[in-house]
Amino acid sequence: MTIMTTLSELTGDYVLDTARTRIGFVARHTMGTRVRGRFDVFEGRAHLDGGDPSKSGARLTIQAKSIQTRNEQRDEQLSSKFLSAGDHPAITFTSIAVDQVGETTFKVTGDLTIRGVTKPVTVNFELTGAENDPQGDLRVTFQGGVTISRSDWGVNWNVATSAAVGGKVRLELDIAVIRQA
Repeated sequence: MTIMTTLSELTGDYVLDTARTRIGFVARHTMGTRVRGRFDVFEGRAHLDGGDPSKSGARLTIQAKSIQTRNEQRDEQLSSKFLSAGDHPAITFTSIAVDQVGETTFKVTGDLTIRGVTKPVTVNFELTGAENDPQGDLRVTFQGGVTISRSDWGVNWNVATSAAVGGKVRLELDIAVIRQA
């Protein structure tokens, strides 16, 4: 993928390209193994201001029930017991600050809401590409991540189960957005 010559060329309003975006996570499980998963249903919007990235912003909504770890029983347990998707169907992130820290790297601070609990997090992102697709639409891609402590959001089920799952969860974001006309 090609990166544009200047950030100012990226200025505009964008919608999340859900077919090319991956919202994943990694958590340590018993015996040192790791559980990797993703969310399959989400939507989002962003405004990029290449001239002044601090004026950029984004909003993401994830359907908690769409969690997938390739194990149906575990997915049901994570959805219902850990994430309480029946009572809290959406996980949301709303940016409150964007800081450019390198030529193509950014820190995006925002409010992350899980299980009805909102806490600030800062996600490190790298602009990985920008190009026009065959339809002439500008697509911009970012990779990012942040490690959170699930207990900060009350993501626990019971003491025995919580001890079997590590307290830290790494959120992995491969984001693709399409500029709106």
